[in-house]
Amino acid sequence: RDLARAAACLLPAPHRRAARRTYCAPMGVLSGRVATALVAAALLSPAWCWKPRSPLGAGPLKAPRRAAFFDEAQAQDTMAPVFQGATRHDLYTGRDPARVKFFDTTLRDGEQSPGCTMTAEEKLQVARQLHRLGVDVIEAGFPISSTGDFEAVNKIAKTVGRMEDPPIICGLARAVRKDIERCYEAISPAKFPRIHTFIATSPVHMEHKLRKTPEEVLAITREMVGLARSLTEDVEFSAEDALRSDPAFLSEVFSVAVEAGATTLNVPDTVGYTTPAEIFGLMQHLRRTVRGIEGATISVHGHDDLGMATANFLAAIEGGARQVEVTVNGIGERAGNAALEEVAMALSVRKPYYNKHFGRDAESDEPLSNINTREIFTTSRLVSSLTGMLVQPNKAIVGANAFAHESGIHQDGVLKNKNTYEIMDAESVGVSENSIVLGKHSGRHAFRTRLSELGFDLSGDELDRAFSRFKDVADKKKEVTNLDLQSIVSDEKQEVRRDRFQLVRVQVTCGDQQVPTATVGLYDQDQDVERTVAATGTGPVDAAFSAVESIVGTLDDVRLQEYSVSSVTAGIDAIGEVAVRLRDSKSGRTFFGRSANTDIIVSSTQAFLNALNRLLEVRSVGRDEPAPRRGV
Repeated sequence: RDLARAAACLLPAPHRRAARRTYCAPMGVLSGRVATALVAAALLSPAWCWKPRSPLGAGPLKAPRRAAFFDEAQAQDTMAPVFQGATRHDLYTGRDPARVKFFDTTLRDGEQSPGCTMTAEEKLQVARQLHRLGVDVIEAGFPISSTGDFEAVNKIAKTVGRMEDPPIICGLARAVRKDIERCYEAISPAKFPRIHTFIATSPVHMEHKLRKTPEEVLAITREMVGLARSLTEDVEFSAEDALRSDPAFLSEVFSVAVEAGATTLNVPDTVGYTTPAEIFGLMQHLRRTVRGIEGATISVHGHDDLGMATANFLAAIEGGARQVEVTVNGIGERAGNAALEEVAMALSVRKPYYNKHFGRDAESDEPLSNINTREIFTTSRLVSSLTGMLVQPNKAIVGANAFAHESGIHQDGVLKNKNTYEIMDAESVGVSENSIVLGKHSGRHAFRTRLSELGFDLSGDELDRAFSRFKDVADKKKEVTNLDLQSIVSDEKQEVRRDRFQLVRVQVTCGDQQVPTATVGLYDQDQDVERTVAATGTGPVDAAFSAVESIVGTLDDVRLQEYSVSSVTAGIDAIGEVAVRLRDSKSGRTFFGRSANTDIIVSSTQAFLNALNRLLEVRSVGRDEPAPRRGV
């Protein structure tokens, strides 16, 4: 035991405690000869670290504990400074180069949630609002994945990418020549285009998915990052599954990427596996070992499988990351991504704490990001409405209960002084700004001005339809709010698509002494005919859905996966939003439909029909082939 302890003391400081714990604790049951051999093995291993087995069966995890990454006291002298150089985008927009850059991937990774697919027009709507929110980069999509995605990215690049104070417009591409060239074609109209290319670097991904050796991955990285840099000066490189990659290999991949021209290095926690301490350590490790990293921005991308995504991002920022890849409401694959609103408000509310990591005085009022926090609630509501992903009531920052108090003690404290139980104002995220804005006597000019303030750019027939719908709602509601307007316009924009079936009429009779019956009329644009059918059901909504099915045709392979109703605002006369998801067993895909109306039966029928139209459109053009893997 004494020999083991003495030898362990000869290890480098980062490994000393771990070595004592690993090699010295069992000495009571090991012979001196075995103990000596174990310690000798540790001393002879230059890359000694504890390698636990993954519970997912992926083999030894190459990401060691924080202690194995670095020793803070010894590492400061060799650690590269955090990159704070002004980019061309910073100079053009006047943004602080030392800020945390917000890279929004709602339109790419967020859209990968089952049933969250948005149309090109809906993506443009969200992109406009993200511009108002102040994000630095909008990852608009994955251009190679489909013609529709290419067109959506290209449209965003031509419009939002050329607005005043424009964000960077980014497209995702695998480290494949055709992906990168297609990506650049889509984003090139933007004032500031970025190519985001990626390749997997973890042992399990390289062996089983790519079927390539580490040497081959390095060669591909050098060639494809070089190709991207030859097309645009702004190139982001991601090492997919970085947190389960070997740290030494990860450093080498990133070094090669920087040498080839990458300006941003993204570290994705692809499966949401890491912890705050681990990712903090990895940031420090990369700053010490990646060649040329002092001239590149470190970025992080993470999923919330273990509920630690936001905490991980904040730890990464402390470690030197200066770009965070987030989504609105935290939507995304599986358990979702780190939520934009949570990271943004953490940096805002806890600014005195984080200022020190930016070399500022604790009391400095300079913002740590370019996010306009008063646009957070509006953005959250828009994304929820278009994707049908309802925000849970107790969701941080944007949930319905985020600023609600039920406890009598809490209520008493808040009434006396808000600071007793609230660390931020509802106004700071834009909640209270959704007040009464228009009424039935409001004119077209006031209506258009308010829509413009909300981020909607309507003209001609679109404006006429939206204004007519607004008047209908204003006649039924005493108060029309910003949220009502947002819901109305989103609904009208959705109905502009050339859907095969259009709802003409719906009428129901029901009650505890009657058989629920619905009469539905649909216009079939393909056959230029209107059909009306009556059907019964277990309730008025079921009856209306049955009537629609009778007109559209047999849907034995389509299952209603989700039906939800929510109120846009408070009050008995509130607009009701309905979200419907249909599962097509034929293609394995999920289709989403939404609608908003003061009559729940009408909005339910329209939402069901919208989902069916999307399903029928996909079937008619034969788009059932799987798209390329769409994420990092």
